[in-house]
Amino acid sequence: MLHELPFERRTVHGHFSRDLSPVLTVDPGDSVAFSTADAGWGIGPPSDDRGTREHFEPRDPELDAGHALMGPIEVRGARAGRTLAVRVDELRVGTWGITDAGGWSTPLNERLGVADGKTHTLVWTLDAAAGTGRDQFGRVVALKPFLGVMGMPPPEPGVHSTSPPRRWGGNIDCSELGVGATLYLPIPVDGALFSAGDGHARQGDGEVSQLAIEAPMERAQLTLSLSDLEPENPIAQIDGAWLTFGFDEDLDEAAAQAVDGMLELMRREHGFERRDALALASVVVDLRVTQVVNGVQGVHAVLRDDALRRVNPGT
Repeated sequence: MLHELPFERRTVHGHFSRDLSPVLTVDPGDSVAFSTADAGWGIGPPSDDRGTREHFEPRDPELDAGHALMGPIEVRGARAGRTLAVRVDELRVGTWGITDAGGWSTPLNERLGVADGKTHTLVWTLDAAAGTGRDQFGRVVALKPFLGVMGMPPPEPGVHSTSPPRRWGGNIDCSELGVGATLYLPIPVDGALFSAGDGHARQGDGEVSQLAIEAPMERAQLTLSLSDLEPENPIAQIDGAWLTFGFDEDLDEAAAQAVDGMLELMRREHGFERRDALALASVVVDLRVTQVVNGVQGVHAVLRDDALRRVNPGT
């Protein structure tokens, strides 16, 4: 069954909390379609080269301080400890987007010497049908849309930021999670209470300025199901590959988590013993920095479906 979720004050929120009431209840296997503001609650096209635009109102300065998220969506039968499968069926970006760089303090901006001074803004005109974006300087990029935030609240009560990714999902910011991808997330609370938003028209691995092409989504459609997989951290299946994720303030630990998840995936999918899987992973698995700007950093490991093939010994 397809549910249409309208974009309105009732359905949009700017924090994660198990205490939020669901705005929609669905059965496993149902699909939900919705539109989104951009991550900063922008709803109107930029009126100048600084990205000045209309923002959604009213907003609570504390409860709506994070990304503009749609939800929460309750999934019947979802129980804490099980796994939610989120399939991305459709993404259609809006007609505009922005990318900012410099002018605020982050560890990377301080290191690069761009924390002070003015923020540099790229204002993009997006053509979803052609799959291209053009900035105000005439530079054109191919679009690769995805939702930066897909996830559920921590099990602890209270108000939680939308900024860091967690083992239950959230601000993963992985550009591989476009149409056709299925994301598997450990469920932290009964009912799942899933939310999504933070439309990106395109992003490089790392998201080094802290923004991608931040854009509203005219339409996003996701299918929510329950899975028998039991990942410790999020994993995903995309066209031709499996991904495993790690999140930590320490990039080395995030990488170790991603590799750990990949070794378990290789055991499950191929029957490889752990040390054998590690040796093979060193040959055929790619580690990529998902993002370095969300406080908690992200790494994803990639195993292509065609990376391994069996032949008879001695041939």
